[in-house]
Amino acid sequence: MGQRVAQVDSFSGILIFVTAAKSRSFTDAAEQLGLTKSAVGKAIAKLEERLGAQLFHRTTRSISLTADGEAYFAACSSALDEISTAETALGPRLQRPAGRLRIDMPAAFGRRILVPILLEIAQAHLDLQFTMTFSDYLIDPMEEGVDLVIRFGEIQDSSNLVARRLTRQRMVLAASPEYLSRRGTPRRLEDLEQHSCIVGHRRGQPLPWRFQIDGELTRVSPPPTHQISDGDSIVQASLAGLGLCQMPMSLVRQHIESGELTAVLDDISTEYIDVSAVWPKVAHLRPKVRHVVDTLVQVAAQGALD
Repeated sequence: MGQRVAQVDSFSGILIFVTAAKSRSFTDAAEQLGLTKSAVGKAIAKLEERLGAQLFHRTTRSISLTADGEAYFAACSSALDEISTAETALGPRLQRPAGRLRIDMPAAFGRRILVPILLEIAQAHLDLQFTMTFSDYLIDPMEEGVDLVIRFGEIQDSSNLVARRLTRQRMVLAASPEYLSRRGTPRRLEDLEQHSCIVGHRRGQPLPWRFQIDGELTRVSPPPTHQISDGDSIVQASLAGLGLCQMPMSLVRQHIESGELTAVLDDISTEYIDVSAVWPKVAHLRPKVRHVVDTLVQVAAQGALD
C-alpha cells in the first residue's frame, strides 16, 4: 500500500514539475494546478530529493531548468503527451475543450477582433478558462508557458512549433484628411521622405513599411517621425493628424469607411500579411487548443478576422 501511495505522489510531482518548467514560475504553476506556491515548491523539492538531482536554478525572481532538469523535462513531457493521446482515444467525452488555455496575441488586433470571439467560446464552454496576454512580437510558447500564439507576419520554420495561417490582410497606408490637406497627398513612394510618418517600434528599432513594387515585396524605412509600439496608438496618432501610418486593414477599415482616414498609394500599398496561429509541436494536440484553432479557422473563412 505504501509503495502505491509513493507512486501516486511521484506522478503528481512529475505533473507539477512539468507545469512549473513550462510556466517558468512556481506561482503560475500553482495557479494553473489550483495549489499553493508552497505546495508546488515542496513537491519539486521532494522530487529532487527522490531523484538525487537539482532540477531548477532558483532566484528570488525566477526559476530556470538545470541541465538535469532539461533532460528530465524532455522525458516527462513526452510521457505526458503519450498519456494524453491514450486518454483522448477512449472516447468523444474527452474531446471537449476544458481546462486553462493560455493565449498570447497582438495587442490591438487581439482587443478589437480576437477577444470578442474568445469570449463567445468561453460562454459556450464553461469548463474552459482563458489566460489572455498581449504582445506584438513573436514569443517562444514553450519558454513563456503559452498554449497558443496569434501573430502577424512570416513565421520562421521551427522543429518545435506548428503554424496555421488563419487569414491574410492587406497593409493599408492612410492618413487623416486634415493632415493630407495640410501636407499634401503622396503620389509616389519617394514622396514619403517629405512626410511625417508614424511607424511601429519593436525591440529598440522602427519597423519598415511593406509595398508591392513590380510584383515584388519591398520593405521601405520611411522617416520615423513618431515611433509607437502599440497598434491602436499608431492609428490614434494618425487620426489626430500627426502623419501617415501603415496598418492591417482590420485596424483601419472603420476609420476609412467613416472618412476619418484616407487611404493613399493604393496602387503599391497592396502587400498582404499573414495572420497565423502558432503552438508548440506535441504528439497530440489537446482538445482545448484544437477547438480554439478550429473556431478561429472557421470564423476567418467567414471574414470575421478581416
